Amino acid sequence: MSPALLALFAAAFAIGTSEFVIAGILPAVSTDLGISIPTAGLLVSLYALGVAVGGPVLATFTGRISRRLLLLVYVGIFTIGYVYCALAPNFTALLIARVLIALIHGAYFGTALVMASSVVAENRRGFAIALVFAGLTVSNIVGVPLGTAIGNAFGWRMSFWAVAALGLVSVALIALLVPRDNAHEHAGGSLLAEIKVLAREPVYNSLIVILLQTVGQFALFTYIAPLLTDVSGVPLDAVPWLLLLFGVGSTIGVLAGGRLADWKLMPSLIGVLAAQIVTYLLIIAFIGSPWITAGLMLAWGALAFAFGAPVQARILSNTRDAPLLAASLIPSAFNISIAFGAWLGGTMIDGGYGYASLPWIGVLGASLSVGVALYSWSLIRKAAA
Repeated sequence: MSPALLALFAAAFAIGTSEFVIAGILPAVSTDLGISIPTAGLLVSLYALGVAVGGPVLATFTGRISRRLLLLVYVGIFTIGYVYCALAPNFTALLIARVLIALIHGAYFGTALVMASSVVAENRRGFAIALVFAGLTVSNIVGVPLGTAIGNAFGWRMSFWAVAALGLVSVALIALLVPRDNAHEHAGGSLLAEIKVLAREPVYNSLIVILLQTVGQFALFTYIAPLLTDVSGVPLDAVPWLLLLFGVGSTIGVLAGGRLADWKLMPSLIGVLAAQIVTYLLIIAFIGSPWITAGLMLAWGALAFAFGAPVQARILSNTRDAPLLAASLIPSAFNISIAFGAWLGGTMIDGGYGYASLPWIGVLGASLSVGVALYSWSLIRKAAA
């Protein structure tokens, strides 16, 4: 394994921890800064919006800059930003700092995915992309619980100090382990070239697959806790353990998806998406059985994240001549569909359909994703023939 991947994973872990740890310390932030919980929730919603917007905007202006330098700048800003968050005198200052940090979040992952795919052999690109993506899933298993525990024990500001420390370590690892890259500065990198690659069929269809699958996933996952307690009959104190099980499954799925992408990309992508349909149908069938539902959480977590590496590897393999904008649109697509999925699930609940209806959105999203992927693959095979 390339040492550079360790540095990229570490920074992804730090950024993932910073994004999600706020959920665990939100009540403490609310109380200390004298604001309501819904107002404090802007730290989450506006962050997601910043991620969606920041990556593509920065990518359009940084195509000719060394990717290693970009990574150092992005993670350096991230680290300084969280030092400021730890010292923020009021809610407005904290919110502005979080939004500014969010702008570099998507840009980091877009650049990191391009760098990861360039430091390994072509038949290892799927695994390299998966390893960077795994930084997010591992942060949910390790970083977020630890960050929340630190915040509960020593105050929410200490959580941000811990995140800043992770950022500092990541900067050092990138400086030491990520190789210099200058060759791309003389090969394209123009804004027009970055935009043109988005019109390639495998690129835009892969982004559509991300949108459709993720909307279905997060329409259910956003409300998984009340579904488990109110519909499946899972005890409230068991819910964190089931979420941990989902997190373990997601990490297994990310890494397995990377191996599958390196083996047979399109068959693996379509197979994983089809297996998701089966999983959602099983959740619907056994939604009243807590033990079976618990087992399905592991399978769902694995399959929900296994599609990530193949679909991202497909985008990057088709944009090698101008990859930054396309790569930055990947986290944007995920964040937009997460927000829309949460809204759609909430609308279904408010409409009186209940929590048990939410897996059907997953069935629909995964089914449409399979349709788009099959259509795209048929075009490739027809062109090859």
